[in-house]
Amino acid sequence: MRIIAGTYRSRVIQAPRGLSTRPTSDRLRETLFNVLAGRIQRAAVLDLYAGSGAVGIEALSRGAGFVTFVERSAPALKVLRSNLSQLGIESGFRIHAGSAAAFLRSPGPNPERYELLFLDPPYAAAEEYASTLGLLGGPAVAQLAPGALVIAEHSRRETLDEHYGNLKRTRLLQQGDAALSFYALSES
Repeated sequence: MRIIAGTYRSRVIQAPRGLSTRPTSDRLRETLFNVLAGRIQRAAVLDLYAGSGAVGIEALSRGAGFVTFVERSAPALKVLRSNLSQLGIESGFRIHAGSAAAFLRSPGPNPERYELLFLDPPYAAAEEYASTLGLLGGPAVAQLAPGALVIAEHSRRETLDEHYGNLKRTRLLQQGDAALSFYALSES
């Protein structure tokens, strides 16, 4: 895997071994960041189920103001920390070693309100999508900045709901076996 653009362009990053972590492909990341191009500068980004950190690192490379990585797998956390270290990234991020649900439910210390939130749970863990998107559309909505965008990467074969609480899907992009569902807070 490599960083597509920005400060760390063309730099190689590692992925955890095995099949339990499925990194976002270079091609899909490029598509994602083409869509986000006008929103990434100085944005606060939340990378849930961060794995190798590819999405959050790409965001930092392209000028995000701050990235919070959330990952609970010890092998993935080791690779994430190694990737940040190898790239010389020492600030502008924090790592939460725990589950996405625990992070979203925790009352503090979590002062950030995120403009961009990306989630990519294991495709086999379909319940994680409903649970996490439900939290973001409900109790954890306070962590969303006005105009925030929530993006879920999922299998093309997995159909996510149009609504999760106050979140409404605004766009669906499909590429190969993967899809990106974009959600925003509904006006109602």
